Amino acid sequence: MSATVLSVFIPTFFMVSITPGMCMTLALSLGISIGVRRTLWMMAGELLGVALVATLSAVGVATLMLEHPELFILLKYGGGAYLLYLGIQLWLSRGKLAFAEVNDRLQSTSRFALASQGFVTAIANPKGWAFFIALLPPFIDYATPVVPQLLTLVSLILLLEFACLLIYASGGRTMRQVLLQQGKVRLLNRIAGAMMIVVALWLAVG
Repeated sequence: MSATVLSVFIPTFFMVSITPGMCMTLALSLGISIGVRRTLWMMAGELLGVALVATLSAVGVATLMLEHPELFILLKYGGGAYLLYLGIQLWLSRGKLAFAEVNDRLQSTSRFALASQGFVTAIANPKGWAFFIALLPPFIDYATPVVPQLLTLVSLILLLEFACLLIYASGGRTMRQVLLQQGKVRLLNRIAGAMMIVVALWLAVG
């Protein structure tokens, strides 16, 4: 791919990724509640979802998905309801994601559950599909082999997305450390819970 195309593609998709959205808010929330290292499992699921959406958008399958929005209903409402439940639990300082006020230990949250949160959040938003349909195809030259171009572009998208997720999760971890030093554990849980509730409502009604 030409350097000219990449010089436009990279800053464009970086600005798109760094803009606050459902996945970035989720990364910030989990960075607060469970730290960056365990949030990596959510990121893995989210990146898998982004790769799927980007690839299908480039080959045109996403158009069919957008023409049948009922396909998103179960994912949107199911995923939103689950994240809402987790957010409420965090707000109440309960559940597996909440930071304990007594023994300062986090309960165990399965890696699969974290990855599933990221995956569902990435693929259950029709606006995300519409976004990739609008921005990704113009960067592909369909007169030349598409697969190498697609691999390059999707790889760059995932790299940029991962970097932005790390930025948000690290910001959450910093907030967590400050609040814990001040002994404000309940406030810590409530901030993380509120953010997750926002993501849940965004996913369900957006």
